[in-house]
Amino acid sequence: MAALRAVKQSLRKEVKRKLSALSHEEKMRQSAVVSQKLLNHPKYVACKRIAVFLSMHDEVCTEEIIKDVFKEGKSCFIPKYHSTGSSHMDMLQLTNLQDMQQLPLTTWNIRQPADDDASRLEALSSGGLDLILMPGLGFDLAGRRLGRGKGFYDSYLERCSRHPGGKPYTLALAFKEQLCEEIPVDDNDVLINEVLYEDEQ
Repeated sequence: MAALRAVKQSLRKEVKRKLSALSHEEKMRQSAVVSQKLLNHPKYVACKRIAVFLSMHDEVCTEEIIKDVFKEGKSCFIPKYHSTGSSHMDMLQLTNLQDMQQLPLTTWNIRQPADDDASRLEALSSGGLDLILMPGLGFDLAGRRLGRGKGFYDSYLERCSRHPGGKPYTLALAFKEQLCEEIPVDDNDVLINEVLYEDEQ
């Protein structure tokens, strides 16, 4: 386990180094390409209930995707991380764009519902999810994902798999600089169905 952790740590450093070399313009350009691929993806077109991460500066920007989710009348859920040393995460419903802009900022500089916000529906207790958009630091084409080491998404997908609706389809959004040859995984790492990135066509 210690060896695996060390390999993951050095891979995280390497991916972060590549990402820090990307200009803001290049990130926005690739984000637009990946967003367009998602909006045309049959799984996105068909989904009714989708979980979307609110992107950090080193992730594919999800703003246009969220706008489209509301435009298409889909139900939108976003992560609520519990920062008390656990890997517990819920997916809480977002009602509209204005609702998103009014969310408080966390110490990670991402918006999420406040701890005392009990008014929101949680995805799994209100019908499950059809599609989850997955963030991450690195991905390989076999569906292995390098997260940030906190285990939030792995434990959430584990809960999804016990939901009567079954595990939702998982789509990762990635800059091409985040693609790795092979990511080392253990039994707790949940594979994702597909990685969307700008491929050289």
